[in-house]
Amino acid sequence: MDAKFDLSGKVAIVTGGGRGIGKAIALGLAGAGAKVVVCSRTQKEIEEVAGEISHLGGKALPLTVDLTANDQLENLVNTTVKEFGRIDILVNNAARSFLRSLLDLREDGWDKVFNTNVKAVWLLSRFVAKKMLEQKGGRIINITTVGAEKAELGMAAYGCSKAALKMLTRCMAREWAQYGINVNAVGPGLTRTDFSKPIWSNPEVAKHVALAIPKGRLAEPEEIVGAVLFLASDAAGFITGQSIYVDGGTLTT
Repeated sequence: MDAKFDLSGKVAIVTGGGRGIGKAIALGLAGAGAKVVVCSRTQKEIEEVAGEISHLGGKALPLTVDLTANDQLENLVNTTVKEFGRIDILVNNAARSFLRSLLDLREDGWDKVFNTNVKAVWLLSRFVAKKMLEQKGGRIINITTVGAEKAELGMAAYGCSKAALKMLTRCMAREWAQYGINVNAVGPGLTRTDFSKPIWSNPEVAKHVALAIPKGRLAEPEEIVGAVLFLASDAAGFITGQSIYVDGGTLTT
């Protein structure tokens, strides 16, 4: 492996790491040599992911965290530093969504989406950035979506929150570049996860959706990992404030 892509000795936090894209990212980071703190609200899932990492010879710590609770975010950061001594990589993957039209979406539904997808990312990233500042560097990678660029029916709150996250990524990158902290985003296209199961589990709907993707199919979670590993590595040392879309060409249509 090229030394620029080796993450040995690095410590990473992955939110929403118990399933789907988050799980794939956690396993990918561990495979590249990083120690991984896997967190979500579901203890069983993250324990299983941490077990997989350990079985493969890596080191992982599962932590149950409610990302909307400020004290739990601070505890996540402090526990990571206590256990592993540092934080080099933060992947803000956890997200919420409701499939509702703007006319039907409740106000508290909008707030729940933004509290998890934007506010929690800002708060956790700020806690982590303070540790990275002491270390004189680090990587923060936010998982957005093609919906940050392209309006989708019934997904307004989600798309708006991810568009806000794209701008938050740029703002954090602008402010924290002076401290050696790179902040970028990875935007998956439609990916085969539990999150999107209502779409791909219906063969007719899945076929119709696939026709709108130039590659002709949905992504698999593992296909999102490469962009994250690149941005977490030394190979991306001069890249900050950018969004990489892993979408099979969706945004070209």
